Amino acid sequence: MIVGALIDKGDTWILWAIIIVWATVSLFLEQRYQWASTISGAIIALVGAMVLSNFKVIPTSSPVYDTVWDYIVPLSIPLLLFSSNIMKIWKESRRLLVIFFIASIGTMIGTLVAFIVLNQWIPYLNKIGAMMTGSYIGGGVNFVALSSKLETPGDMVSSTVVADNSVMALYFMLLIALPSLPLIKKYFKTDYNTEQSPKVQQSYWQPKKIQLLDIAFSVASAITLVAVSFKGAELIQQWIPKSNIVLTIITSFFGDSYLLLTTLTLIVVAIWGDFFEKLAGASEIGTFLIYIFFVVIGIPASFATIITTAPLLFVFVIIILVFNLGLSLLLGKAFKFKIEEILLASNATAGGPTTAAALAIGKGWTGLVGPILIIGTLGYVVGNYAGTLMYQLLSHMS
Repeated sequence: MIVGALIDKGDTWILWAIIIVWATVSLFLEQRYQWASTISGAIIALVGAMVLSNFKVIPTSSPVYDTVWDYIVPLSIPLLLFSSNIMKIWKESRRLLVIFFIASIGTMIGTLVAFIVLNQWIPYLNKIGAMMTGSYIGGGVNFVALSSKLETPGDMVSSTVVADNSVMALYFMLLIALPSLPLIKKYFKTDYNTEQSPKVQQSYWQPKKIQLLDIAFSVASAITLVAVSFKGAELIQQWIPKSNIVLTIITSFFGDSYLLLTTLTLIVVAIWGDFFEKLAGASEIGTFLIYIFFVVIGIPASFATIITTAPLLFVFVIIILVFNLGLSLLLGKAFKFKIEEILLASNATAGGPTTAAALAIGKGWTGLVGPILIIGTLGYVVGNYAGTLMYQLLSHMS
């Protein structure tokens, strides 16, 4: 009987090889075969990773995966934003802000309903509900912050993380598949072709003239922007006091590394637009990094662990997401939002801006990458406050 995975979490080079090779295979299949193009390389990457982890070929956690989150994901953001038009982004972002708040309200309603249904069976659910509210509005940053602030027992935090990661992998695949469903295509508008034809696919994957200097400038610019943003956010957190609500809000905004990275990149691109417009290869490199991210998203989805340790938390998380997506689709339709806007807003709340940007890239919604990154990063700030409010409410209901 195999207790652990075949490959140890410390086998760094082996794990890197598996992740990068599978990301490459996913891209290759998507470009080469119609069936794979229909499924999308993103789902192939996710499902392949889930199979490898659930059959215990690779571990469900490793420092290698943390490296992807900590370094690969931030590096992909400026690379994918170098071609962004800041004026168009601002115009689109204002529209996305409304549907983002609708999805956030859906998260809060879902948390309340799930709490009422499951409170008598799950301990510390007021704290877990607060953590998941923060997480499903503003990403994992708020989950960590709230679990620390509320002093939630470690075993419950671990079980919640397992449930969250597993459900999110499935939820992400659902969001990828939804635009192609006949019912969705019948009732929702779109600015994009949801069934990407071979011609559309080929136009995106068409070979481009890329020089060595293009790659050098793209990577150097991206690394510099990430370094300046992350260090700048760190210094802001250290230097600006949090003595009142105004300074706390300022620190939350400018002290957030991803929000600062997105903002700084857009400013730099706006100032030196001609330079970045001529850079070839930046979006291609960024897209490949995102596919590496797709693989890593699927790895923690261990269904065996969920069944044995956190079945009710699994249900709890699903209820929240059902209300998040359900309210987004219902009001999104009523207010005439396009399906890609609805799904990206729901993804940005539940999975954070990076997974939302990944979805936009994977589906070819390139015009919404910048806007959803901006709106999604705002969730980091809102999520913490929403989670704290939810804790007070759920504690009162207990």
